[in-house]
Amino acid sequence: MKELVENLARKAGGFLVEHFRKDQTLLKLRSSAKEAITAYDKMVNDLIIEEIKRHYPHHSLLTEESGFLEGDSNWLWIVDFLDGTGNFASSNPLFSVCIALMHGSELLLGAIYAPAINEFYFAERGSGAYLNGERIKVSQISELSQSYIFYCEGGEKNRSRTGKMWNKVYPHVMDMRKLGSAGLEIAWVAAGRGLILPPKLSPGMLPRGFY
Repeated sequence: MKELVENLARKAGGFLVEHFRKDQTLLKLRSSAKEAITAYDKMVNDLIIEEIKRHYPHHSLLTEESGFLEGDSNWLWIVDFLDGTGNFASSNPLFSVCIALMHGSELLLGAIYAPAINEFYFAERGSGAYLNGERIKVSQISELSQSYIFYCEGGEKNRSRTGKMWNKVYPHVMDMRKLGSAGLEIAWVAAGRGLILPPKLSPGMLPRGFY
């Protein structure tokens, strides 16, 4: 399963890179980045689902494109084949393939692959997290004033609400970043590059111990 997760992520990433910056019609999708679905999302979705079903035909799947495909409730694959569609459509290399495997209530394996910048993150339950084969860990910086914040509003469309949160947090941190790929933002936190601030977290609840 570990080998399959890695192979699936790399296969999907390779397909995306092959078509990256090749289709100028994708630029039209930038005005609706939240709902942007490219033909490449769908093609990669079908490609990887077929591969998973070939190895584990009875497993359940949850993908952004196909929704929930019910199977054995003990095994669940969770996949976003193109996280950062707006970036991909805009020729921005910060997009990723995200794959996770759960058994029961336990998350066993996870991979986040950013093929255009050659960053492959992999985590296995009980064995730590790795970037391109090297062990990674969150930063030990404990002062919020010395921290970089990654922010992802997810599906939140109320810009006034998100703007208010930015205004409350920004004066108290080193700086804030928004990458456009939630998977990559989380991976960068795991590598010690920043602190993630989800949309429903109030500034007073910010955890310490991350950079």
